[in-house]
Amino acid sequence: MHSAKHQPQTMIDALRLVRTEGVGPITHRRLMGRYGSAGAALEALPHLTRAGGRHRPPNIPSIDDAAREIDRVAALGGRLIFIGEPGYPPLMALLEDAPPCLMVLGDAALLHKPAIAIVGGRNASANGQKLAEGLAAELAAHLVVISGLARGIDAAAHKGALSTGKTVAAIAGGLDVAYPPGHEDLQRKIAETGALVTEAAPGTVPQARHFPRRNRIIAGLSLGVVVIEAAPRSGSLITAGIAQDLGREVFAVPGSPQDPRSRGANDLLRQGAVMTESAADILANLPLLTANLSPSRQGRNRVLAAQAAAGITSEDPPKVPSEVRDAVVALLGPAPTAVDDLLRRCQFSDAAVMAALLELELAGRVDTLPGNRVALSLSPDSPLFSTDAHV
Repeated sequence: MHSAKHQPQTMIDALRLVRTEGVGPITHRRLMGRYGSAGAALEALPHLTRAGGRHRPPNIPSIDDAAREIDRVAALGGRLIFIGEPGYPPLMALLEDAPPCLMVLGDAALLHKPAIAIVGGRNASANGQKLAEGLAAELAAHLVVISGLARGIDAAAHKGALSTGKTVAAIAGGLDVAYPPGHEDLQRKIAETGALVTEAAPGTVPQARHFPRRNRIIAGLSLGVVVIEAAPRSGSLITAGIAQDLGREVFAVPGSPQDPRSRGANDLLRQGAVMTESAADILANLPLLTANLSPSRQGRNRVLAAQAAAGITSEDPPKVPSEVRDAVVALLGPAPTAVDDLLRRCQFSDAAVMAALLELELAGRVDTLPGNRVALSLSPDSPLFSTDAHV
């Protein structure tokens, strides 16, 4: 029998906000910055969504639903770590869309230690897997090795790291879901000697949309990312791209130009990735001092100042005039627009524009995208595309 009585109210409120419909990582950060606590943000949500033009209130999990999820994680032996808490990985917190809540099974202290990610293709060659396993075994003597528990390069990296040190697997599903099939033993071993980390609720079976989110966890935890045998437009290149945006080092193992599995890694080398043939190449180029690892702040100072100015914490939510929301909608379109550009071009104050943007996001009229960009929502559920009968 699950009971909310055994759970701290602050934890229940925090998880309810994370699981609320329409509250993604960036919107979560804006809500917490404006209201100061999950409880206050939950109270404000119905007003914010109505003000943004949505007639139906957001779907907020009940207290009992949140308590059940917390109990399930505890029963698995895991723990929840919310952004802003001392246990949250400091490198991960630098992501603009950092997961508001991580679920960890195993040694959570590993998320604070210097780490290197090794990623690559699922259909990797035998030579590629051998190289990944050897690199991971050598690197694990110095660093925590992180990967995504996929077939091929990921699995080889985990196995190599297990032979000499610690490894962390970022997974796309719940802590209690073994994926892919055949990796049950490997996943169990990692949980016992290293750690599993995810932002998915227990019972979540991985789907395609979950893997890019998993990839940003891999990049966010790591000082650098090593890519072995990655095809163009693969998930490994997404991970490398996130790492580049965060100012982390990117390493790539060169491969034959005749092997399509090597095209992605070879492209990274053309773009300036560190050519990697041995663990020494990685250790010699890895920034072990994290002081300069924060992502580029160019163009973000004004946005951050506006968010702070919009952080009104009075009990009554600030009233945003409808003409501010109308102006924001008029300046946006389906193509992504940088928030900083929106602030420059809108005639209203930065604080008013940020407040209006938050309401429109929660109403489903605006989508928040990576890179501090926004766009008009093309979802059929958006009020911009709805009739009164539909809403």
